Amino acid sequence: MDQLFEDFDDIADLAEGLDDPSPGARIMAVIELADTADPAAIPFIARAITDDDAGVRKQAAQALTDFDGVETAAALVSALDDDDPAVIDAAARSLTELKDPKSGGAILPHLSAANDVKLRACLAGIKELRRVEAMGPAIAALQHVSAEVREQAVGVIGWLQDESALPALRDAAKDADVKVRRTALSALGFSKSDHAEATLVNALADPEWMVREAAAETLAKTGGASCIAALRGVLGDEYWQVRLKAVRSLGKLRATEAAMEIGPMMDVPVPNLRKECAAALGELAVPETAQFLEKYADDRDPDVRKNVRWALEKLAA
Repeated sequence: MDQLFEDFDDIADLAEGLDDPSPGARIMAVIELADTADPAAIPFIARAITDDDAGVRKQAAQALTDFDGVETAAALVSALDDDDPAVIDAAARSLTELKDPKSGGAILPHLSAANDVKLRACLAGIKELRRVEAMGPAIAALQHVSAEVREQAVGVIGWLQDESALPALRDAAKDADVKVRRTALSALGFSKSDHAEATLVNALADPEWMVREAAAETLAKTGGASCIAALRGVLGDEYWQVRLKAVRSLGKLRATEAAMEIGPMMDVPVPNLRKECAAALGELAVPETAQFLEKYADDRDPDVRKNVRWALEKLAA
């Protein structure tokens, strides 16, 4: 008990620096308080969020990234109303580091904020806290004019992994913004429903390669027969990034029927794609593909060589 009082006295002593007339000294006081890693320092750092100097306020917002809880979250949310963009940015970043679901209690009331920046930051902050109360506001935010807000709203819905939200995610997969579509497709990975798989398969024909890439990657989590056929269909995509995700997914799905299509893809100039092809061929373990692997046993890329050796061992087993 004596140690606790001692620690509090140390923090109180450090907090006196917050009243120093020099902004530099006040910044140092915030840093020293954060360095204690003691929750007892939170009220003092939170007080610095309202300092007259923007530099001090920014440092306080950054310092709170090392703490958690409702008081920390409340201080960071209040900093989102700051006049200085740097302070707002620091607060938004720290919000995403919160881990205690109880912290969401201070964020939930702001999930309908009129300010786009504040709303986006609050959605991003509550996402990984998985507060079910955030579902309604997140679905409503899918209609927001800001694509950045919609993207964060999709993230919230995806983390909650609720089948009842599938219609909202499927609609978001058709959003006008590329990033929103891509995020929505990635979020569909939790669902094993035919509707989710159909949405992902359709997205393989999206005009934007980043969307096709996300769809190809997420299809590995659904596992239906239709997705295997669809993935084989994009092995000739003009973007190697899409082909890479399709190859990886086919390997994970143990789609042995695709092995002889993946084998010739080892003859590509992109090391990352050769590496994924080798890994997939090892997972599929079709003996006839050894000819493609042996050709690259001495590949100049060490990761390719490693995967080729592993794949050949799998084929020989």
